[in-house]
Amino acid sequence: MADEATTTPLLASYKAKPAKAPSIDDAIETYIGATGAGQLFKAILLAFAWAFDAQQVFISVFTDAEPRWHCTAGADPSCSPGAASPCALPPGAWAWDRPAETSVVSEWALKCAGPALVSLPASSFFAGCLAGGFLLTTLADSLLGRRKMLLVSLASMSVAGVLTAFSPNVWAYAALRFVCGFGRSMVGTCALVLSTELVGKRWRDTVSVAGFVCFTVGFLSLPALAYTFREASWRSMYLWTSLPSLGYAILLYFLVQESPRWLLVRGRKHDAIETVRQIAALNGGGGITCSFSMLHACATEREDDAAGGAGGGGGGVFATLRSMWERRWALRRLVAIMTASFGVGMVYYGMPLNVGNLGSNLYLSVTYNALAEFPSSVLSWLLMGRINRRSSVVALTAAAGVCSLACVAIPEGTGGRMAAEVLSFFATCTAFNIILMYSIELFPTSVRNSAVGMVRQALVLGGVAAPMLVALGRERSFWSFGVFGLAVGCLGLFAVCLPETRGRSMSDTMEEEEHKEAAAAIGDMDSNADLV
Repeated sequence: MADEATTTPLLASYKAKPAKAPSIDDAIETYIGATGAGQLFKAILLAFAWAFDAQQVFISVFTDAEPRWHCTAGADPSCSPGAASPCALPPGAWAWDRPAETSVVSEWALKCAGPALVSLPASSFFAGCLAGGFLLTTLADSLLGRRKMLLVSLASMSVAGVLTAFSPNVWAYAALRFVCGFGRSMVGTCALVLSTELVGKRWRDTVSVAGFVCFTVGFLSLPALAYTFREASWRSMYLWTSLPSLGYAILLYFLVQESPRWLLVRGRKHDAIETVRQIAALNGGGGITCSFSMLHACATEREDDAAGGAGGGGGGVFATLRSMWERRWALRRLVAIMTASFGVGMVYYGMPLNVGNLGSNLYLSVTYNALAEFPSSVLSWLLMGRINRRSSVVALTAAAGVCSLACVAIPEGTGGRMAAEVLSFFATCTAFNIILMYSIELFPTSVRNSAVGMVRQALVLGGVAAPMLVALGRERSFWSFGVFGLAVGCLGLFAVCLPETRGRSMSDTMEEEEHKEAAAAIGDMDSNADLV
């Protein structure tokens, strides 16, 4: 009865709602025309930010790797190549297979310092991502916008990466990794949201998948770079990934516009219309010769919504989070998708860090994981176009959990274990991609960047726990593969609580999404009445 009582006013409001101005999607696409090659190129260029994002996320797989060691000539008789650790051996009885400066573990003698210190830099990076996500996520919806936030994030991530190359000790290294993660926290979110908001509905899924493909390209570049610098200092890896990223940020500054959808939601009509004019000119004119009264009306209504607190971007930096907190349907969606994301993030970030525990070649293992992301991106694109989002997330997380648990039972160093690990990572990558695209559809433009940012922080929170589990898993695989499998399989079930969004248009304001929710409730009630 209580649910019926709270739903009735909303349904009545929906039925009484006067005719609204056209949606932002309709208004913009009417005047920019079909998405042209130039517009699509800019969206793909934006998506390439994911490549630099991937490099910083997974660079520690190589820079923080534990090198192999060997007994020295004339060593103590107690030294044996089969020993689990050289920590109990006397000094001079063993040596690293490669120069000490190739890894932070060997350069700063972290091998025998315990799992907490070994995992500190990687955990610091993910903790920085987490802190940056919570503190910066609303700025892209409120003060800065998508474009400025992306540029600030890229620049700060790149500068921190360059400074990391000059770290004098593990403590400075961990601190700079935290700063790098803090700056990096909004790169993927802003690139994903801005690129999808710059193209029409038809290209939205394609542009999203392009970002995931670029992430794979960045990930795949790491084993190639690491193999090239295998005898050089780990510091070279940071310089060769951070300097190009800084140059890319400068290029974006001159080539990419702000999202016209965000400008309209913020009530900046003239800036939005000027941006639409530029996009239309890029597309060969489109319908730009038509009157802009429709676009003006759309912007005015969104500005009124913002002023009235109905889901616009006004009211301060944290107004977007407050608007979700105050609405039960939005809070329910956010909690459910963040919970599922935590389990996915633990496996997504943990598996590449854990490949050293497979007992196989590190370069090949990371390459196999990176290559698994290519078919994952294609599968994500196919699933988003043809299959429900909710059931896809549940099925993929269950499959990832089963394969990860299988790694516990399969003997170390075998091809079966490597295959199970790659399959688990493949299913997790696909779930990761779908969750991000799903979250774009679950929340309206006025809070979309904040919501997607929160979802990404849940993914990163799983990454914070992963390095410690990986370090513990070197002694007993259940603490890595076993915990990963249980987390992703069980927490993925929370996706059942989410509404299905396949085939739905994206909303602009919280109010608009509420009326869609009411319309869906009416449809469900009518269906139930027909069944009775």
